[in-house]
Amino acid sequence: MARMPAMAAAVEVMKSEGVDIAFGCPGAAILPLYKAMEQDGGIDHLTVRHEEGATHMADGWARTNGKVGVAIGTSGPAGTNMITGLYTAQADSIPMICLTGQAPTDKLHQEAFQAVDIVEIAKPVTKWAVQVKEAAQIPWIFREAFRVAREGRPGPVLIDLPLNVQTQEIEWDSSIDEPLPVHPVRPRTAPVAKALELLQEAERPLILAGGGVIVSDADEELKQVAELLDIPVQVTLMGKGSLPDDHRLNAGMTGVQTTQKYANQSFLESDLVLAVGARFGDRHTGKLDVYRGDRKFIHVDIEPTQIGKVFGPDLGIVSDAKLFLAELLEQAQNRAELKKFDAWTSRVDELKVELDRPVDFDSVPINPARVYKEINEAFDPETYFILAIGLYQIWSGMYQKAYKPRHYQVCGQAGPLGWEIPACIGVKKALEAKGEGDTEVVGIVGDYGFQFMVEELAVAAQYDVPYVLIMINNEYLGLIRQASLGYDMNYQVDIHYDEAGTDNVKLMESYGCSGTRVARPEEIADAIAWARKEAQSTSRPVLVEIMIEREANTARGASIDKIVED
Repeated sequence: MARMPAMAAAVEVMKSEGVDIAFGCPGAAILPLYKAMEQDGGIDHLTVRHEEGATHMADGWARTNGKVGVAIGTSGPAGTNMITGLYTAQADSIPMICLTGQAPTDKLHQEAFQAVDIVEIAKPVTKWAVQVKEAAQIPWIFREAFRVAREGRPGPVLIDLPLNVQTQEIEWDSSIDEPLPVHPVRPRTAPVAKALELLQEAERPLILAGGGVIVSDADEELKQVAELLDIPVQVTLMGKGSLPDDHRLNAGMTGVQTTQKYANQSFLESDLVLAVGARFGDRHTGKLDVYRGDRKFIHVDIEPTQIGKVFGPDLGIVSDAKLFLAELLEQAQNRAELKKFDAWTSRVDELKVELDRPVDFDSVPINPARVYKEINEAFDPETYFILAIGLYQIWSGMYQKAYKPRHYQVCGQAGPLGWEIPACIGVKKALEAKGEGDTEVVGIVGDYGFQFMVEELAVAAQYDVPYVLIMINNEYLGLIRQASLGYDMNYQVDIHYDEAGTDNVKLMESYGCSGTRVARPEEIADAIAWARKEAQSTSRPVLVEIMIEREANTARGASIDKIVED
């Protein structure tokens, strides 16, 4: 056993758990941890401009490599600023640990400076929120935090560290300490056999791949199951990239916002849906009576409380997505004969041709579909795309192609504005750590959300983190303007002023970055090509701002059989 500062033990635990970088904002109540990081080395650090930015960076880092991201803040408002990031990570099943400083324990009842009960505040948006009471518990609490963040449905943990606990020394032997085991959630054989039986009894089955397929790295098993059983695959927004968009069995995305027309129609014609790692979000299902129809549902999810949360399936299976698909594949391979769905797959192929949306618009102002056509043509399948929330996210889901898991990242359920700028930093740092620093990262942003976390451009500039930002600018709160159409109003959603509103290029330049504005469709390709070269040469973010039709709408509706297209 060795006597050492408690925070030195915390740093050693984090390094052994695979943490090579942390994103944070130093403050007086967390300085003992920073001192340990400085002395021990081995964990890089980026100083953020806002603690929410730290959580989104850790989030993007974790989405890219599947490890547990770490964000650090001091006491009081630092912790409360992290709540949005914790909520986002919980909603999208992202493993993350937030470390917050806290006032000394003997001051907590005295309303000390920046003392707040962050544990109680964070509990609703974390898997576990804990305040360390005794310094000797730090190694175990940190180990348990990583286990909880990883096990079952991944998610965030908050550890609150009172200043007096941080400054103590403890007895700890790193040579006999190691990560706690993470127990896999395995399916039972009989329910998987029943799922296979139901699939074989169907005439027009679909597989629905959700974000759980991405999180569990089950894309290869998904592809093998789909090809062996000859069943079309649809994805949710969180599952985009789990099966390449150009795969012959990819049948698009059903939904009442982000959707393809052929996907909705093929879903309506299906008679059975095998949903793997999907939570049946309301933007996907729309009205449940239409979505459910007369078709049967098999729901596979790692989290037991997800089964039956939205509606009761015909068969529910609690399992990790990868382990379920591997078991299903094995049972199918051992089956003497498998049904072929040639007529059904041919019908889906017909719908993909008949109901595809046009994208080759030459109009001015620019039609948003044209933007995504140019993006598809400019970037290769290795590119990582990062999106938050707004009409541009919906258009992206409708028109943009994705070919690999984890390469299309979107904050799905929480949808915090501004997520992209810090998340891109986390993604890029994760790629650098894997030796893939030359891989391109592209954030697609709206003109309104761009300014929510714009200060994190300073982090990218300071630490030489290059990526391309493509702004879809309609000078509106576009999604809210569209939603307000149902109320026959257009109130407080127009953010246009002066000639063209905020000069976003100058805003980029103020942070030491660069950008350009595009107003015509034939200019888009050259602008993107310039931005890619500029990002590479400057090692900083570069913006391509594209001025689109101000009141362009996405497809929308209350149910998947009644989608408005205009």
